[in-house]
Amino acid sequence: QVQLVESGGGLVQAGGSLRLSCAASGTILSILSMNSMGWYRQAPGNQRELVATIRRLGSTNYANSVKDRFTISRDDAKNTIYLQMNSLKFEDTAVYYCNANYGSDAYWGQGTQVTVSS
Repeated sequence: QVQLVESGGGLVQAGGSLRLSCAASGTILSILSMNSMGWYRQAPGNQRELVATIRRLGSTNYANSVKDRFTISRDDAKNTIYLQMNSLKFEDTAVYYCNANYGSDAYWGQGTQVTVSS
């Protein structure tokens, strides 16, 4: 079993920055055992969408809407991944979820709200 706990959400003005964190715990020894980890988001009335992922060997992938503004990273020693969000826009407002793919299973955090005021 894997538990994911997100933190770092909040209210920010457009153009501002936030950093989200996702700490993994449970039976895993290291997040390096994950096939991939990432961030998804869901705005009211919308489907959950991919924001950014990082694979075991470190390759990253971003949604076009966040490229050049968001950066995903990880601290293997802390079993934590991060999402640095810069130049935030109103349309980035959503609940952000941490995801981990471990073997054939997918795990999700409880989500953290990010609200960008225009």
